[in-house]
Amino acid sequence: MKDKTIDTLETLSTNVFDRNVLSKKEFLEMIENFITTVSWLKNSVVKDTDYNLYSLSSMVEFGIINSEDEIEELDELLGRDLFEDLLASINYVIEDELIEYPDIAKFSKVCREKLIDNEEKSNKPTLVDLFCGAGGLSLGFTQEGFRVVFANDIDKAALRTYSFNHPEIDGKRVTLGGIEDIAHNIHHYIGDSVDVIAGGPPCQGFSTANRQRIIDDPRNVLYKYYVESVKRLLPKFFIMENVKGMKNVAEQVIVDFNDNIAVGYDIDFEIFNARNFGVPQNRERLIYIGIREDIKKERGVTAEEIIKLIRDEHKDVETGLMDAIDSLRKLEASRIKNSTELGDDISGYKISKVSKNIESEYVSRINNGEKVSLTYNHKARYNNDRDIEIFGRMLPGDKSDSPRIADIMPYTSRNHMFKDKYFKLIPEVPCKTITAHMKFDCNMYIHPYQARGLTPREAARVQSYPDSYFFLGAYTKTYQQIGNSVPPLMARAIAGKIQKYV
Repeated sequence: MKDKTIDTLETLSTNVFDRNVLSKKEFLEMIENFITTVSWLKNSVVKDTDYNLYSLSSMVEFGIINSEDEIEELDELLGRDLFEDLLASINYVIEDELIEYPDIAKFSKVCREKLIDNEEKSNKPTLVDLFCGAGGLSLGFTQEGFRVVFANDIDKAALRTYSFNHPEIDGKRVTLGGIEDIAHNIHHYIGDSVDVIAGGPPCQGFSTANRQRIIDDPRNVLYKYYVESVKRLLPKFFIMENVKGMKNVAEQVIVDFNDNIAVGYDIDFEIFNARNFGVPQNRERLIYIGIREDIKKERGVTAEEIIKLIRDEHKDVETGLMDAIDSLRKLEASRIKNSTELGDDISGYKISKVSKNIESEYVSRINNGEKVSLTYNHKARYNNDRDIEIFGRMLPGDKSDSPRIADIMPYTSRNHMFKDKYFKLIPEVPCKTITAHMKFDCNMYIHPYQARGLTPREAARVQSYPDSYFFLGAYTKTYQQIGNSVPPLMARAIAGKIQKYV
């Protein structure tokens, strides 16, 4: 009998225009993103609004409609202006044979299905990514030759970003829902053998004063289900990343895994800082690596040795903030409230043309040496007059207690409490930790030379995402997705060492 919890998970479609998965708002967003992408690649859109057999069949291939009979329904849904823009864009793609152009192919159902088919036929080692978010860890692993067979999160916006930027992963393998609905039935979702499970379950019960085992602490239920998932799938390796405070209970974590999993795992842990892997950011995370005991014996390697190999990847030369963001176009803070979906030359656009091709070694590295044509998510947020004045007066390294802003600081009487309310980033050193708090404001992430906070694209570069990675959803949600991510460069360092022993 089928377990009822199977029905609690939603899967994302391979088709990014699938109206069975998307809300009307999300569908219209994807149509507008497609039109904007084509218009920037063509520099302008001339209204060629006649449709014929080719344009209709192309819309079917892109997945915008399921059959040519739906064209009138689409016209009504989009409205005349947007419908004509879509037709013009489709006709451009046909005329210039742009369908396999990287920025266009991600929108195409047919192109995505080809990538998925090739991936499914490959003999790559497999990865299950729990708490996958926007996909930073998966990206690092796929860049090192892994194939994702299952990814899960509870944040739909993050999963839409994940799926869009991983066109090689079947949408049925990208699932929306809580791990509590998965762990005990995880084999219902994963038919493949699993080489690696990775994930960072949020945990809150770390206190050594708390005598309750952390696996039994109700605040750590997600951690408990992560352990259960490893128990059910018995991967060759597992990786768990978490805040460095979890080191206080590291030995207990090892006991939890081996008390609950019969086959036994050799486990070791280390606090790694992303800045030591070339990421221009001071970001410390605790990494656990477990190797199944039979694999340990067969491969002749221990978890401690894997940890040491990863540690040896440390870079002697650190990457500074401006190495990451200097080549991005200069912007000013938006002066219009609630304008996050509007673009202009002053505050930037959600999608725009690359402004210049001069790249640092770091940017070339995160882009895998590929030249990109478009810039995504480089749009400055709204700030009021007072904050813009504060941003402009501050010098790199200044905080809220700087004498340069003492006369207009809104928290003067409570400077001891709010000394980090504002911080102007220092250009030549790694950035402070990018966090999900940026969805509220970027006052602690003020650009070193421009009177504004970092844009989502600048934050993404600091996290080591490639420029081709397009964050979907509401503007503030893009900051949250980026801030919650594992830096792909750090993930690559881990994946590269494990891949040798899979």
